[in-house]
Amino acid sequence: MGKLRNRGPEQSLRIRSQIRGTIMASDPDFVPTTGDGWGWILAYGIVSVIVGLLAFAWPFAATYAASVVIGIFLIAAGVVSVIAGITGRNHQPRTYAIAFGVVTVIIGLIMALEPATGALSLTLLVVIWLAVRGIMEIILGTRVRLHRAWFLILGVVNVLLAIYVFATLPWSALTLPGFILGISFIFGGVTSIMSALAHRKGAHAFTA
Repeated sequence: MGKLRNRGPEQSLRIRSQIRGTIMASDPDFVPTTGDGWGWILAYGIVSVIVGLLAFAWPFAATYAASVVIGIFLIAAGVVSVIAGITGRNHQPRTYAIAFGVVTVIIGLIMALEPATGALSLTLLVVIWLAVRGIMEIILGTRVRLHRAWFLILGVVNVLLAIYVFATLPWSALTLPGFILGISFIFGGVTSIMSALAHRKGAHAFTA
């Protein structure tokens, strides 16, 4: 290492890289002390957390953005489905692909051009999901012995949440998708931050 100090910084860095490459070639399980690119992963996580917090601070704007983005994705998916149905001559469900694509494009246009209507549709889907899940958990709680109380409590809570969200429409439709988006970004950001810090200490990125 003493010889490396007498060399220029670029040459020393090149020699260290060669040494590390030689060690990794001889030992596949070798993991460097500092993971390459951990700073970018950390930056992504921090930005995601900030975006999630902003979504909580301005749920109306987040809901608007979420509806527009989902609408754009639906439009793109619908166009691809229509093209696939038209060009796929030997494909059996051509009519289905074209019809599905047209419907998807229409729904995407509604969500992109009328975000409030799109947000209402998303919220109604959340209400249905909460209600169905709650009912299933209550039924399961009546049939099992292990953790029966937890299943019943969770089922009742989900049903009550569905009733509350439905009762507070349309206000909940303008805020709930934004809150969901915020939760998603925050959890994703925290996960990336933890992955980056572990990667910096030598762990592989995005692995358990």
